[in-house]
Amino acid sequence: MATAANAYDEAPPAAREAGLGLVALVVAALVSYGWYLGFHLANAHNGLIAASWTAVGLYVVRMRPRHREGWLFVATGVGHAVMFFGRQYGLHTGPLPAASWLGWIGVWPLPLAIAAFGWTLMAFPDGRLLSRRWLGLAWGMVAVAGVMAAVSALWPADYDRTGLVAPHPFDLPGAVTAARVWEYAQFSYLLFQALGTVAIVVRLRRAGGDEARRMRWLVFAVVMDILILAAGLVIFGSPVPGLLALPLVPVAAAFGILRHRLYDIDPVINKTIVVGSMLLLVTAGYVALVVGVGGLVPVEERWRSLLATAVVAVVFEPLRRRAQRLADRLVYGPRATPYEALSRLSAQLTAAPEELLDGIAATVASALGAREVVVWVGDEACMAPRAGWPQPVGRTDPAPLSGLHHGPRWHVRPIVDQGTARGAIAVRKPPGEPLTAAEERLLQDLVAQTGLVIVQQEQAQQLQAAARRIVSAEDAARRRLERDLHDGVQLRLVTLGLELGALAEQAKASGDGLLASRAKDARAQLLEATADLRELARGLHPIVLAQDGLEAALAAVADRSAIPVRLRVSVGSRLPREIEATAYFLVSESITNAARHSAASVVTVDVTTDDGGLRIVVADDGRGGARLTAGSGLQGLADRVAALGARLELDSPAGSGTRLRTVLPCG
Repeated sequence: MATAANAYDEAPPAAREAGLGLVALVVAALVSYGWYLGFHLANAHNGLIAASWTAVGLYVVRMRPRHREGWLFVATGVGHAVMFFGRQYGLHTGPLPAASWLGWIGVWPLPLAIAAFGWTLMAFPDGRLLSRRWLGLAWGMVAVAGVMAAVSALWPADYDRTGLVAPHPFDLPGAVTAARVWEYAQFSYLLFQALGTVAIVVRLRRAGGDEARRMRWLVFAVVMDILILAAGLVIFGSPVPGLLALPLVPVAAAFGILRHRLYDIDPVINKTIVVGSMLLLVTAGYVALVVGVGGLVPVEERWRSLLATAVVAVVFEPLRRRAQRLADRLVYGPRATPYEALSRLSAQLTAAPEELLDGIAATVASALGAREVVVWVGDEACMAPRAGWPQPVGRTDPAPLSGLHHGPRWHVRPIVDQGTARGAIAVRKPPGEPLTAAEERLLQDLVAQTGLVIVQQEQAQQLQAAARRIVSAEDAARRRLERDLHDGVQLRLVTLGLELGALAEQAKASGDGLLASRAKDARAQLLEATADLRELARGLHPIVLAQDGLEAALAAVADRSAIPVRLRVSVGSRLPREIEATAYFLVSESITNAARHSAASVVTVDVTTDDGGLRIVVADDGRGGARLTAGSGLQGLADRVAALGARLELDSPAGSGTRLRTVLPCG
């Protein structure tokens, strides 16, 4: 089918138009002449299917010549046109010439026509099946239909119900056996229809965006036809109303294929399911009570009717609510109950701060069946979008509360805390579906909870900003103290050492050996004190870190380490001052701890930058067992890292070494 479509698409436009016109002319002739031969209610649906499916298929193919689903519609329509003409010809009283053969053509292809109908539904909307497994099921359906068609073609197994005037053209032995086989084989029609319905449901559950909207048109038509079919069976005892309604399917499919962006059919489907199901339930219940009770209990008809009316009145509203919930779940997907929504919101409070508002937006959408949700944060004069569903918010200019989304589908609820606007939640509902009173109350509860979340986030941001200011002030104090020691005390001690050296030389030249020896010892002790002071100043804030950067400072730490250090640093340009200082002290303290407590033979340090920030990993092969305890050096490092909005991860199983990991945000 696809190869034929591709070849046809490559034909000149004139030839393509002529081919489509020829198919339309043949189908129109078969259907028109069939109607001319007479009206037979049991065969009317074949004529309607032939006209509607062929017209829709030709239109789709004309607009999109490579569309496989259009070719499937054409094939289904042409098959029903041939069947309709053959049956009409065979039903004509007379009979007409060659009525046996033409009537025969109108009967035996029925299984193949039903299989083609099922394949068309399974392949909607693009003409491709869901998977190879579904392709196997489709070919299995065609194989069964082929066997049934062969049985119907060779023996009059399906002739009794058609009422054809002319007899079956073949008189082969085994007609009784074929009739028995056919009696059970015809249940395959239900299997074919069930297979197509399941395929539609599976594809609808997997679909999203435009494909889901296309599928909903077909679902609407199929549901309508099923309801009409069921109503006909219940009220009239005949499937004819449902068969006559089958043209709804190709018409809805055409909208889904070609014009799905112009319509939103969800509210129509929703109301149709509710009204149709209630009609079926009320009718079936009324008939069951009137007929069933009347057959078991000898009660007058008026009392039976009164009893049925009372029962229907009592159960109508509970059944309507259940039908509405079922319709909402089928059309809009599963929605959270108020309890589920608040429970889900409570469970998300442990999420990362940057993900919390996105979770709130998703919870609001799930609870209200919304098409779109946007969470705004700010004051009444200026609010910025911070989270959204189903898509994250993009670059949107801030807006005042009064200038947020307006329109019949948008519902904006401000987030107020202690009389001050903190933000807003904007909800867009499907067209024709307003907020119910229960949804309004639930939205207000979710808005209140969101206000608490926003206030907590603001407080957390303020605390983190205060912690960063404390860390920055501490680093600045360290730098000032290191500079004072280096430029003040240390310089004076060095000068004093030089003077003691000169004094020792003078004493030695004058022959006072004792004074020279004592001056030399004093100078040596002074140089040791100067070295200790230099180490102290380096521990406060190494000058190499300020002058040469993180890579040089960590290399100096590795050179002074008591145990071997494998160092890999790749940071590129200079980083913010507090980031470099935190990384330096983290690595330095980790190496010192490994040398003192872990009995490690080597320490591996990996410091790199990526999109997330500065990634630091320090690992040793020591005894492990390290813990974050109050007052410990590791806890101090964890607090310092947390002040920058990061988290220190410690992995130190006993006997397997220690591994510290963090990512410092560099933005």
